[in-house]
Amino acid sequence: MYDTFNIQEYLAEGVELIVKDALKATFKNPKESLFLLKFSKNAKKATEIRKRYEKDGQNIPAFLIASITSSCNLHCTGCYSRANNSCSDEIPSNQLSADDWGNIFTQAREIGISFIVLAGGEPMIRDDVIVKASKFSEILFPIFTNGTMLNDDYMNLFDKNRNLVPIFSIEGDEEITDSRRGNGVYRQLVNSMEIMKKKNIIFGASLTFTKGNISSLVSNEFIDKLRDFGCKVVFFIEYVPLNKQTAAMAPSDRERDMLFSKIDSLRREYDDMLFMSFPGDEKTSGGCLAAGRGFFHINSHGGAEPCPASPFSDVNVKDTSLLEALDSNLFKSLRDEGILMDDHEGGCVLFEHEDDVERILNRVK
Repeated sequence: MYDTFNIQEYLAEGVELIVKDALKATFKNPKESLFLLKFSKNAKKATEIRKRYEKDGQNIPAFLIASITSSCNLHCTGCYSRANNSCSDEIPSNQLSADDWGNIFTQAREIGISFIVLAGGEPMIRDDVIVKASKFSEILFPIFTNGTMLNDDYMNLFDKNRNLVPIFSIEGDEEITDSRRGNGVYRQLVNSMEIMKKKNIIFGASLTFTKGNISSLVSNEFIDKLRDFGCKVVFFIEYVPLNKQTAAMAPSDRERDMLFSKIDSLRREYDDMLFMSFPGDEKTSGGCLAAGRGFFHINSHGGAEPCPASPFSDVNVKDTSLLEALDSNLFKSLRDEGILMDDHEGGCVLFEHEDDVERILNRVK
């Protein structure tokens, strides 16, 4: 698989592009620019570490997604975390401690992981973990948050530690956002953005795109509004169906092609902003990047999963290292059997092949 597509070269080019665009976006922000220049040097070192592992037959992704809590203060319509029971209102038990996460961050740094997305639930519930993450300046931590828990302590933390970058989830205008997330959430989001802008702290927005809303989300009218709010980073997150009934909402190749084409033009038009998509163009990346090809997921209890949208695991990082988790039977089978390269209509290839994932999991147990 890696003979026909050099995943490390692809990831290295992606990291270089991200840093280059981020530097342009923060040109007038000295604190951010200084951090990104330092981060750029660390990212190059991390790339060399990953290449050394690749020579020994071990692929190390540049990205890790860490769901640091199973708790959330909102009940958003269509939340896949609640749908797959990885998020609930019950008091969490057996979750990883801040020290556990610190150990994971240390291992990630040592093996060349440059980006760790902090997710949940609502990650800002775990201020202990976010404070721990601030100590790892070599790693960039985008924090995907609903924006309702911002306070003075967090503002001071973000100001002092530029490797922590809040990414606020927003669905569109006030009516659309509140209809999914609850009354008043949009105003809280805007208020949080305004505070960040006044304090000259970089933040971003996370936009979940579906077959029906992609045109409005990539419109200049909406991007202009985000820029006015002070947003410097925009993540377009592909909608993953909760079940077969919602599969029709998932973007098809047509919507993905529209997004990638529009992102190219947005990068030219808005050189003071950074635009990214997740999971990205699978045609360009040689297939799905889950299961350690380009990223993987650790849930709040330590289970190493291919992707947040595919909550299956056969190892726990409490009992094993990140290197061993990346070489788990489940991850290896998904990579070696070609499932990640398979064509799919829309949404997520692992969602469409959920039966195969469960079959592999049962076989390797």
